[in-house]
Amino acid sequence: MTSLPATTKKKLGLVIDLDICVGCQACATSCKEWNTGGYSAPLSDHDAYGADPSGAWLNRIHSYEVGEGSAAKTVHFPRSCLHCETPDCVTVCPTGASYKRVEDGIVLVNPDTCIGCKLCSWACPYGAREYDYDDGVMKKCTLCVDRIYNETIPEEDRVPACVRACPTGARAFGDLGDPESEVSKEVAARGGFNLLDEFGYKPVNKYLPPRINKVSDVQVKRPAMIEKSDGSAIENLFAWVDRALSA
Repeated sequence: MTSLPATTKKKLGLVIDLDICVGCQACATSCKEWNTGGYSAPLSDHDAYGADPSGAWLNRIHSYEVGEGSAAKTVHFPRSCLHCETPDCVTVCPTGASYKRVEDGIVLVNPDTCIGCKLCSWACPYGAREYDYDDGVMKKCTLCVDRIYNETIPEEDRVPACVRACPTGARAFGDLGDPESEVSKEVAARGGFNLLDEFGYKPVNKYLPPRINKVSDVQVKRPAMIEKSDGSAIENLFAWVDRALSA
């Protein structure tokens, strides 16, 4: 079985703001594009343009309806490897293919020693491990380790592909082991939380909770379209809108 490092002072990870994620899938598609030829072997697809396409995706987005009435909203929930501090996916690996790096805390898989036994996927409570049927090995989010340390690309691009592609700025990347880093400060300010914290795996990635919708105290009345008026129905409507906006 694979052992874990005693500690990792640096903890690189993602912070995802559930309040402004719009579920556009840009993070998932950019991840797929970058990793089709990136670190840990390319991600393969089956029947990509057919009736029943399938393949390995390292980032997936789920959408949920929460709340009731005027407080209801749709929350989009991206899910990928959380690079836990104490991941069972590492300790169950019989070959040492799954490991956690001492220098930055990133959890990776060595495709040369992975035997595709899927023990890591069964151990991961977040469903973050993907089995690639073409290569016969497990694959997962690498935080674009082949990108974030690449000094041959512009500095602004040295972040995970999902972060670079997010159009709303819902994803941030940084050292969550440093309380003075921008991501750590944002987590502290917004009450960032761990996914399934009760399991005790200590995920490095954090989620910022969606803000609660506040219902206005002003009760807007429906337009009195059937009330007596000298104007036409459309004129009455515009008059009502004008009064409502001026209230």
